[in-house]
Amino acid sequence: MTERKPPGVPFESWAEKQIRDAERRGEFARLPGLGKPLPPDADTAYDELWWIKRKMAREGLSVLPPTLALRKEAEDTLAAALRAPAERLVRKLVEDVNVKIRDMMFKPPPGPPLGLKPYDVDEVVRRWRQLREAEGDG
Repeated sequence: MTERKPPGVPFESWAEKQIRDAERRGEFARLPGLGKPLPPDADTAYDELWWIKRKMAREGLSVLPPTLALRKEAEDTLAAALRAPAERLVRKLVEDVNVKIRDMMFKPPPGPPLGLKPYDVDEVVRRWRQLREAEGDG
């Protein structure tokens, strides 16, 4: 346990002396994280839920309102459909996400509005064909 600051000694001088004494005793020699960069969130304001957020990031989890989660899924699905190797798979991906979009349109959960309408499957297939043709020409 450290000693109490004596009266009349400026706090900064007293704290610096405590640090110098601890360095001489080798108390900083083998601290965890020595020589490693600070975590990216080290300079942000204190957040009471920091440990939950860090755990979720480590586990690859996220919590979004259902409408935002579906928007993200729809974007990812469209990108996957445009990279798909076969037209049948393009149609399946788009039709499956359209079912989810329609469900949410007609049974909206609480939270921000979805702001999406089902994709036109034939339009996505047309774009997919254009991308495949462009890749074949290059």
